[in-house]
Amino acid sequence: MSEFVNYLEVVFRDLGTITSRQMFGGYGLYHQGLMFALVADDQLYLKTDKTIEKYFNEKSLPAFEYKKGNKTVTMSYFLAPDEIMDNAELAATWGSRSFEAAKRNYKPKTKTKSV
Repeated sequence: MSEFVNYLEVVFRDLGTITSRQMFGGYGLYHQGLMFALVADDQLYLKTDKTIEKYFNEKSLPAFEYKKGNKTVTMSYFLAPDEIMDNAELAATWGSRSFEAAKRNYKPKTKTKSV
C-alpha cells in the first residue's frame, strides 16, 4: 500500500471507515463497500456525476483520463481539490458528495446462469 493511500484514510476520517484495493496500477477507495475515489500516480480523483459535476467544474478540476490503444478514455472521476488534503471537514463534504454519486450510479452485478 502506498503512503499516500494510507494518508487518505486520515484525510477522510470524518467521512468514516475507508478501505482501499489495488487496481490497474492504482487504488480504489471504498466507503461502505462502494468505490467513491481512485488514486492514480499519487493523485486523488473523486467519483462524480451530473448532479455534482458543477463543483469540480467551478474549480476547473479535470476528469481522470487514460490511454487505451490509440483512444483516450475519460472516466467519471475528477481530480480532488488540493484544499481537502489538510481539512478533514472539507474532505468529508467532498467525499460524501462522491459517495452519494457512487450510490446513485451503482449497478449491481448480475449473475449469468450456466447452462
